[in-house]
This record gives sequence, C-alpha cells and structure tokens, in this order.
Amino acid sequence: MDIIRGSIYDYPKYYDVLFGSDWKAEHDFLRACFARYAKRPVKRLFEPACGTGRLLLRFAQDGYEVAGLDLNSKAVDYCNRRLARFGLAGCVWVGDMANFRVKGKFDAAFNTINSFRHLPDEKSALGHLKCMHEALGKGGLYILGFHLTPNRPPRCTEESWTARRGHLQVNSLMRTLSLDRQRRKETVYLQFDVYTPLRSLRIADEFSFRTYTWEQFRRLLQRAGGWEVVATHDFAYRIDEPIIVDDYTEDVVFVLRRK
Repeated sequence: MDIIRGSIYDYPKYYDVLFGSDWKAEHDFLRACFARYAKRPVKRLFEPACGTGRLLLRFAQDGYEVAGLDLNSKAVDYCNRRLARFGLAGCVWVGDMANFRVKGKFDAAFNTINSFRHLPDEKSALGHLKCMHEALGKGGLYILGFHLTPNRPPRCTEESWTARRGHLQVNSLMRTLSLDRQRRKETVYLQFDVYTPLRSLRIADEFSFRTYTWEQFRRLLQRAGGWEVVATHDFAYRIDEPIIVDDYTEDVVFVLRRK
C-alpha cells in the first residue's frame, strides 16, 4: 500500500465518496428546518466551507439557488465541475469563511460537519458569525453542526466508517491524539485507506480543532450578536426530536436564526 502524508482535503474525490455517502439524512433534515424555523421563504442557500459540495449538489437538483466557498482550491474545482452540469458553474469560490462578502442576501445557510471548529481562535470565529449574519436576510437560518467538548471525558475519541462508489472503496479512521482544554485545542488524526481494482493507497493527515463547551459557544454567540438559537438537535437529524444542550452534550446541530 502506498502511503501519503498530507491533507485529506486535497483528495476531493475520495473525500466525497466517504462524506457524501450519507447525504440524505442531512438533506431531508435541512429541508425540514427551512420549513419549520425560517421566517422567510427559503430559495437561496449558502454553504461556508462547502468542500466538494455534497449537499449543494442535492439542493441544486431540488431547484434551489446555491453558492458556497472553501479555502481548498482542489475541493472548489471539484465542486464547480459537478455543479456545472446544472448550469451553475462558478457559484462556489475559494474564500475564507472568517472574512468574506456575498452579493445579495441568502435565505438559509448550513455547515454541518465540524468545519466551524477549523477556525483557530475567537477572532476568526467571531468574524465568521458576523460574515454569516451579513450574508443572510432577516429571519434566515444558519444551521451549524459540530462536536462540543463536554465537561467530562468525551465518550467518542475514535470512529471509523466505510463507503463505496462503484469499484472505489474508502475506509476511514479518525482518532483524537490529544485534548488540551486550557488551550482549547484538540489534535486529530484522520486516515483514508483507498482501494481500487488496480491500487491501494493510504492518506494520513493530522490537524487541530478548536474546542467548545456549551457555555463557551453560548458566550461566543452573545459577543457576535444578532442571532437567536431557535432549536437544537443531534446528529441523528430527527426534526421532531430536538434536544436540550447541557455541559455533557457532545453532538449538536444549532439552528440559528438571524434577528
């Protein structure tokens, strides 16, 4: 097996196979949120840190107007190529989700798989929430999903899963290497094992997430201003089963509404 040490985001095809395999539960949940929680008709959608556009593609097929940004140019190119088939070439661009502007107002936005935690500090997190506030119209939604760090040892420090697309199979392993609560830094190892009929490949990556307790995120929202938390759910994506977030909660989808 060939081994590459580098960013998993530089391999959008493999990333999309793995993270795009279970798109339907998120897609259906997001549409249910638009119907239940938005105070405006939802027609225009925006995704910061959109990656390969695994959800943007589905919403474009539904007839929504979609756009997004991502720091990784390879992911953006991959996303735009697939969206071009629907006449949407160029609707995703390379950009920093902590510092951007958009044309016009969007009705809803989403960021559901921990991308928010790549923002390394308070300044960038605040910048992101303020940019998102400006990007949305009044009454619009920002649906933000990520892992909180509970006030106890986390229950989940390792997970693995497998996905296939045709003759391509991708196995993943994600493991927490260290957790520094004082510095609010979680170091994560992520491994892709890629199998095709002609080749096997391992991509090994290591990166840092910023950590949040519920109280830390609540204070961040207060500092940013202009948001209300209208619902909280977990990663089961059941619209009729909201959760109560406390100091021991780990997986949360925050449904934020722009005031």
